[in-house]
Amino acid sequence: MKIWVASEAVAGALSDLPGVECVVHDGKGPEPGGAEEVEVWIPPLQGVPDVPGLLARMSALRLLQTVTAGVEPYLPHLPEGVVLCNARGVHDAGTAEWAVGAMIAVLREFPGFVDAQRRGEWTYHHTGVLADATVLIVGYGSIGAALERRLEGFEVEVVRVARSARDGVHAMTELPGLLPAADVVVLLVPATPDTAGMVDAAFLARMKDGAVLVNAARGGVVDTGALVAELRSGRLRAALDVTAPEPLPPGHPLWSAPGVFITPHVAGSTPASIRRTLRLVRSQVLRHLAGEPLENVITDAY
Repeated sequence: MKIWVASEAVAGALSDLPGVECVVHDGKGPEPGGAEEVEVWIPPLQGVPDVPGLLARMSALRLLQTVTAGVEPYLPHLPEGVVLCNARGVHDAGTAEWAVGAMIAVLREFPGFVDAQRRGEWTYHHTGVLADATVLIVGYGSIGAALERRLEGFEVEVVRVARSARDGVHAMTELPGLLPAADVVVLLVPATPDTAGMVDAAFLARMKDGAVLVNAARGGVVDTGALVAELRSGRLRAALDVTAPEPLPPGHPLWSAPGVFITPHVAGSTPASIRRTLRLVRSQVLRHLAGEPLENVITDAY
């Protein structure tokens, strides 16, 4: 069975499986030959060029296992008979940890103090604090649950919102009424047609003065122009691991907007994520070989 894998590390995790031939395709170099023989494809984190064309040539493909929670580059082009699975869970720890660190960094003004340190200035003043805050998690799934676990002990109130209501979790339709009370709004929704641009001028206007928007979802979830306008007014602050466009080009207004902390889509890029990805990939391939049910099968938009 031929498998295209994202890296040498993934190939190593599968190297002892009998009858398995791993070919590394990281999306950066030339495409390997034999796409029509590939039965399992594990694409790289950053994707590959021309996904629709490649999938059309993979006539033997039966399983597409991503190393990301998002599947938007592949779902619209999935051939009939191919099972698509995501990596739900493997980036939970890293992303949740980043979200906690990012909201603390903005509330306690760490970026400003770093700038003052570089200037050699002692800029004593009071800052905000996470304690007693209301943290609204928009898109409460496995990462949201991991974030809530990490917020325990910070003396905050957590409000949960998901696509549909369940015990202790509000429906997305309730979101407009919840925004005005939130001190921190964390975005963890997937990229779907329903979430594209959902954080628009009206959404931001409903957030309370001084609130912090934390985006660990996808850049396209936020209307960048509307966010820049709010940041420039000084009414809101933000911590962004994802942006639209991405990568954020030099000279873009977000770089110089006040009150924003930006990281280059690194929330889930940790050794913990790599370890968990390798465990998941090996488990999924073993299940596929044995004809057993797979985990994280995508049956809807996500």
